[in-house]
Amino acid sequence: MNRRPGLRRIARVAAAVVVTLLAASAPALTDPGAPPPLAGIAHIAIRVHDLAASTAFYQKLGYEQPFALDHNGQVNEAFVKVNDTQFIELYPTTTKNPDPSFLHLCFEGVDLETVYQDYITRGLTPRSKVRKAGAGNLLFTMNGPDQPFGPQNIEYTQYQPGSRHWEDRGKNLGSNRVADKLLVVTLAVKDPAAARDFYVNQLEFKPVTGSMTLFHLPGDSGEQVELVPAATLGNRARITLQTQSLSRSEHLLRKQHIAFTKVGSILTVLDPDGNIIRIVAR
Repeated sequence: MNRRPGLRRIARVAAAVVVTLLAASAPALTDPGAPPPLAGIAHIAIRVHDLAASTAFYQKLGYEQPFALDHNGQVNEAFVKVNDTQFIELYPTTTKNPDPSFLHLCFEGVDLETVYQDYITRGLTPRSKVRKAGAGNLLFTMNGPDQPFGPQNIEYTQYQPGSRHWEDRGKNLGSNRVADKLLVVTLAVKDPAAARDFYVNQLEFKPVTGSMTLFHLPGDSGEQVELVPAATLGNRARITLQTQSLSRSEHLLRKQHIAFTKVGSILTVLDPDGNIIRIVAR
């Protein structure tokens, strides 16, 4: 009896099983066209008419000021800490810039040099190369869509050992923060369609399912930008903070005698300059 055909069939089956097992155990291939991930939103910067009053207001929300930068002995930038990687930067108004306003949004890069080189490859034109900024972190900047006061200033940073932010990890995390994550930054833009095209087709942010205004950052942070017509906000900032318990956030606001409105599952607070802070549970 010729057993060879049966042996060959067994060999083919065995080989197929081996190939299947190897494929299952091999790491998934990375999409070569995918953009480098962003770790999340690093900070939002706003100019305020009274730096001390604004800092005190955010402290009432439970956010501490771990450090500040000064020029000639005068504080010109205060850092309010949401969590170890997210901050609200407060700048005072000046004679040259007398009006409170939104200033810029900053994203945290997992590997900033890779993000920078990817943007160059995509034909984007950052305003600066990757460099070390005043607080000791890596930074580069780029123009974005037009806002009411000019092109959006987009910053990208990567926290570095020894920087002010890095050395403050695990510190100045108020136990009574009304929320512990910066989830969404809303951008008022002159041309929402052009801004959407820029974020989706240039920066490769992903539209949030069911929304025409919300877009996920590349990566798995879950954080988002929102694009709205300029008339919606003007020069004001609007951020959405995430809390684990909306009822606890409401209690903390009442305890600090901070006025708020509640519509459905969203709490809304205004800071001293009318910037909008929304708090949601997620």
